[in-house]
Amino acid sequence: MLDVAVIGDPAAAEVSLDPVRARLLAELTEPASATMLAARVGLPRQKVNYHLRALERHGLVELVEERRKGNCTERLLVATAASYVISPSALAAVQPDPGRAPDRVSAAWLLALASRLVRDVGDLLSGAARARQRVATFAVDGEVRFASAAERAAFAEELAAAVAALVARYHNPAAGAGRDHRLVVALHPSVKPATKEP
Repeated sequence: MLDVAVIGDPAAAEVSLDPVRARLLAELTEPASATMLAARVGLPRQKVNYHLRALERHGLVELVEERRKGNCTERLLVATAASYVISPSALAAVQPDPGRAPDRVSAAWLLALASRLVRDVGDLLSGAARARQRVATFAVDGEVRFASAAERAAFAEELAAAVAALVARYHNPAAGAGRDHRLVVALHPSVKPATKEP
C-alpha cells in the first residue's frame, strides 16, 4: 500500500468522491471483505459489493485474498493507498495554469503553482512506481510569525534574493546529462485546523 496516491483519471476521481466509496476507502487500510465492511458502515453487503467493484475497476482497491466460505468465495480487498490526492489533471481543460497570470503576490497564482506541483509529483510517482524506482524530491515546511506587513514584505524580498542567488550558483544549462528540477517556494498565512465542539 502506498502512503499517498495521486488520482489523475477523471472517472477515478469521480468514483473516489462519492461519500460511501470514500468511507469504504478509509475502512480499507486493512484487508476486509464486503461482509465485514457492511457491518462497519451499516449498509447491505450487496450495496457494499457494488461500490467495491467500482473502486476496484478504477484501481483504488485491490484484491488481497480469496477464501472459500461454504458455497461462497469471500474476497478480501485493501485500498491501494492510505490517502489520495486528486490531481488537477483530472479537470483537464479547466485545471489551473500558472502561465496565465504570473503574479508573485497573487493567491490565485500560488494556488496554480500548488496545483501544478500536485500534478507533476503525481505523474513522477506514477512513473517511478511503474519503473520500481524512487523519486528524488526535497521539501521544507515551517512557520514564521511577522510583526507587521512590512516585515513580511521584507522577508519575501530577502527570501527571493537568497533563492535567486542559490539557483544562479547551481544552475548549469550546459549540463547535457543533467536533469532539470522545478523549485517552488511559497509563503501564505497559516490556517488553523477547525476545532470540533464538544
